[in-house]
Amino acid sequence: MPLLKKLVGAALIMGGVGAVAGWLLSAPVKLDAETLAQLGPGDAARGKRIFNAGGCTSCHAKPGSQGDARLQLVGGLELKTPFGTFVPPNISQDAKDGIGAWSVEDLANAMLKGVSPSGEHFYPAFPYPSYARMRPADIADLYAFLKTLPAVAGKAPGHSLSFPFNIRRGLGLWKRLYLSKEPVIAFPDGTPDPVMAGRYLVEGPGHCGECHTPRAFTGGAKKSEWLAGAAAAEGNGIVSNITSGEGGIGKWSEDDIANYLETGFTPEFDSASGAMVDVQKNMAELTADDRAAIAAYLKAIPPHPNGYPARKKTAN
Repeated sequence: MPLLKKLVGAALIMGGVGAVAGWLLSAPVKLDAETLAQLGPGDAARGKRIFNAGGCTSCHAKPGSQGDARLQLVGGLELKTPFGTFVPPNISQDAKDGIGAWSVEDLANAMLKGVSPSGEHFYPAFPYPSYARMRPADIADLYAFLKTLPAVAGKAPGHSLSFPFNIRRGLGLWKRLYLSKEPVIAFPDGTPDPVMAGRYLVEGPGHCGECHTPRAFTGGAKKSEWLAGAAAAEGNGIVSNITSGEGGIGKWSEDDIANYLETGFTPEFDSASGAMVDVQKNMAELTADDRAAIAAYLKAIPPHPNGYPARKKTAN
């Protein structure tokens, strides 16, 4: 009996130590002073480019919006995933229901660290694992542009998640595995500037890997299969392989890719479909140089075979 009591006592102590360690390791971490100092004053004209590259309207505009109404960022789109239903929030300039009361530091912490102004973890349905690779100055530019957009009242519904996914604190441990500001693809010195510019747009604000890369059971991107295509987060469709590997876009030239991003038409005269329709609209707002840079990057990355099970294709 004394031995049993000792074993039980040791187990309780170890469990308590583990719980404390988990609590500490899962704590939200905000940006340091050095990073915040890089934000700068921000420029709305440059921020519009980042806004379009990031496709903010695709998730935060009212579903079905067209034209200028897409700039009314009231949220409300339902994203139904295996983890539950996520609903992008109102990010208009409404001070009560949107982010009109946020500071530029608040936006930077949200996008680079996935932490809210109140100090809670954001769910990575908000693609901050990609935004974490962005330059702080670009966040400041985006903030300046967002300030030019209308304030729209109305709070979006909350997420609908089951246990244990409704426990935000656990995301702190997830971030330790998947949140990094380092580029996914390392290129050698002397790599052409367009490729490097494309890497920034694709891996950062464009967050292409969030949809086009397969995910582990934990929900983290499998970077070893970067942009190889994936099962769609919603429904039974797939998101295309956009590497030059088997099943991908190896036969497309850089001009073909750039033209697709501008017009929505493939070299085979097919057109963008599914969620890619909105993405392509955003890409069409970028400059020709930006689209050419994205194309150069996609042709330079390692090829991979399709990263999804064979099934009917419903999204590009």
